[in-house]
Amino acid sequence: MNLNKFKFYFINFILIIFFSTSVSAKKVPDSFADLAEKLMPSVVNISTTQTIKGKVNPFPFEFPPGSPFEDLFKDFNSPTERQISSLGSGFIIDAKGIVITNNHVIHNAEEIIVKVNGKKEFKAKVLGSDPLSDVAVIEIISDDTFTPVKFGDSDKARIGDWVIAIGNPFGFGGTVTSGIISARNREIGLSRYENYIQTDASINQGNSGGPLFNLKGEVIGINTAILGQSGSIGIGFAIPSNSASLVVDQLLKYGETKRGWLGVRIQEVTIEIAEVEQLDSPKGALVASVGDNSPADKAGIKPGDIILEFDGKDVDTMKTLPKIVALTEVGKNVIVKVWRNKKIISKKVLLGRLESSKEFASLKEKEAPTEIKSLKISVRLLTEEDINQRQLPSDITGVVITEIASDSPVYNHLQVNDIIVEVQKTKINNLNHLKDILKKSFGKGEKTLLFATYNNQNVRRYLGIKLN
Repeated sequence: MNLNKFKFYFINFILIIFFSTSVSAKKVPDSFADLAEKLMPSVVNISTTQTIKGKVNPFPFEFPPGSPFEDLFKDFNSPTERQISSLGSGFIIDAKGIVITNNHVIHNAEEIIVKVNGKKEFKAKVLGSDPLSDVAVIEIISDDTFTPVKFGDSDKARIGDWVIAIGNPFGFGGTVTSGIISARNREIGLSRYENYIQTDASINQGNSGGPLFNLKGEVIGINTAILGQSGSIGIGFAIPSNSASLVVDQLLKYGETKRGWLGVRIQEVTIEIAEVEQLDSPKGALVASVGDNSPADKAGIKPGDIILEFDGKDVDTMKTLPKIVALTEVGKNVIVKVWRNKKIISKKVLLGRLESSKEFASLKEKEAPTEIKSLKISVRLLTEEDINQRQLPSDITGVVITEIASDSPVYNHLQVNDIIVEVQKTKINNLNHLKDILKKSFGKGEKTLLFATYNNQNVRRYLGIKLN
């Protein structure tokens, strides 16, 4: 082959590679303007109000908690009420004005105002809400016709795909941000059933409940959480549309959720447990206990069993099982494969309903927040489920912060979902124990409290906080 022929073939080869690469590569969008303009009328801004009742101290000073004068003069305190407002986002899924948002956006709201396309305002009512998934459905009270959007298939969303978020950050309605899907199946310890989509599209306070769109204009997620209290740092989280749409369908149909219930307490299968049980790898969910007369109990599932498969779906980790069970139809007969005595056996289970179980009633009771007046925060007891979900030490006890008042002494130091495990070097066993420790500290006139906490990233640390 002469030199000219070689050059000819070589150049053709390079051109073929270049054009084939150009054709197969996805084009980076020049602009999101057309897509944003099309979607904006379907995204709403939500503002809510609720009344907080309290008492005003008529004296120019306060008695420390635990002081004998506190009870003596408490009747002199004047009852007072104040209204607080919060902001969020949502999106319309039906021309009649059905709107999807987060449960925490509308929770305990006395009035809900929805602004459509940054212009017209309407009152709205709650059709159904679900704290466990943080999803709520509200309806705009109007005879107007609205522009809806559709849910897309979040399972098809891939890491690296372009997404845009539209919402109401800091009250600036109709704000559009863009980014990519950074990760999938994230768990950050905020709710019972988590498999968040992580994105670097800017999401801030007020974006909660707003939609995360793919480039087809389909909703693939509900923007729910941000990492960091001060605002977006490029890490935001959205509930996948496939999970959310199932909850939405039930809320629209029944006004409540109907989740599958197995009735087992589970724990992680460690490397050591897998070795003892002669499993080829640490996988599945180890049954720690079985509820009396639960579906699992009636089917013959026993403590010590390792659940490897549920209704044809692999249980790769402990955290997978509750999600699969919850999404399975109540009353369905399912095959559960368990590892027992070094072999796989199958059990047929008639699935119950979580919301009708004692377990659910106990869960709601445990999660009910308690106000700690001396610190101006609300907390709930740390549960076994929290420990498993957040992969905390098994012997940990404490309380989870659910709310912090803006005038709380811990406001700039702690965050919602932080776990308080010690105060003044004393381990917190339960809510009353925490109250007793604080009562003694205030009674002694101590000016600084030493907290041991786990933050949202599950990092343990000590914090010395001066009291106001």
